[in-house]
Amino acid sequence: MGLFDELAGGLAGKLFGGGDKDQLLENIMGLISNPQTGGLSGLAQVFKDKGLGDVISSWISTGQNLPVSADQIKDALGADQIREIAANAGVSQEEASNGLAALLPDIVDKLTPDGKMPEGDMLAQGLEMLKGRLFRG
Repeated sequence: MGLFDELAGGLAGKLFGGGDKDQLLENIMGLISNPQTGGLSGLAQVFKDKGLGDVISSWISTGQNLPVSADQIKDALGADQIREIAANAGVSQEEASNGLAALLPDIVDKLTPDGKMPEGDMLAQGLEMLKGRLFRG
C-alpha cells in the first residue's frame, strides 16, 4: 500500500460525523498549499510563533506525531481562519477545529515522509496525489 493510499484509508475513520468531509479536506489542502500564507512552511512558522513548534516539528519529522487539541488549532490559525474553514465545509467552528486537530497531523506527516519540507513542485505533486486518492469516488 502506497503512502497516500495509507493516508486516504486512515483519514475516513478520524472524521467527525457531520458536514462534508471532502470540503473539510479541500480546505486543509488549501491551507497547506496557499502561496499567500507561505504554504506548508508558512503553516509551520505560524505554529512555531504560537508556541507549538515542538508539535509541528513532530509531524514533519520521522518520529511519532505529537497530538494537537482543537483549542490549540484555534489559537494557531485564529478565529477568522476557523470560521472561514467551517463555513466552506458546512460544519460548525467546533467541528472544523476538531477535524483539523484530527487530520492536520497525519496530512503534514504524510507530506513530509523523509522529515523534510517538500518544495514547490514536490508539494504540489504530493497534494494532487493525495487529493486524487481522498476524493475518488
